[in-house]
Amino acid sequence: MTTEPSLRRVPVGLTIATLMAMAILIWLGVWQLQRLAWKEALLAHVVALKTAVAQPLDTVLASKADPDLVRVKVTCDGLGSAPYLELYSIREGGAGVRLVSACRLPSGAFGSILVDRGFVSDQISARPTIDPSDQHPVEVVGVLRAPDRPTFVTPKNNLAGNHWYSRDLAAMARALDVTAPAPVTLMAETSTNPEWRALNPAPLPTEIANRHFEYALTWFGLAAALACVYAATLWKRWKG
Repeated sequence: MTTEPSLRRVPVGLTIATLMAMAILIWLGVWQLQRLAWKEALLAHVVALKTAVAQPLDTVLASKADPDLVRVKVTCDGLGSAPYLELYSIREGGAGVRLVSACRLPSGAFGSILVDRGFVSDQISARPTIDPSDQHPVEVVGVLRAPDRPTFVTPKNNLAGNHWYSRDLAAMARALDVTAPAPVTLMAETSTNPEWRALNPAPLPTEIANRHFEYALTWFGLAAALACVYAATLWKRWKG
């Protein structure tokens, strides 16, 4: 049986490599569409937060519902002068740190919750006063956020130097000498230190980028371009 000349000219290795590359590109495009749906839901939730009523923290933590991105309120004794950890952060293009303190909870399944008191620019060297004897109650209104997972480029936390790069809630709780931390962070919207304006309560980014549809079109476009290049290569071989 004689094989057709055109079939003999099909480059097997090139065909396999092209199919594999196209599968990866299409998968990346589909993944970006999935990310688009997730981002649109997140943006809608953030918009709804602007008018959401703050719920009691203990009620939310006791509920079986997902606490991420829920506005709550709680009173924390001594939070304005509590010890804090410094978490590296960038806000509006500027580097700085976020001050994270612990709020002890008198009741419920969790003994404490970590409170992100706000952002301090790297241009500010001063910090709030730490005075454990000051137990003045501070009412905090804020948004609960689940911690982001560190990536392979995230530096390791330096506990000894109080340099934190990821929200390891268990390690942070130990460093602040509290137990049974809640699995979310309370990102303060209200100031714990109104007299110190350098501390900027900032629970959410000022802008949340949403370019996933653009990225999806890019990956699908690359897959289509690769298909065209492959087809042109076959055409040239068959006409040669």
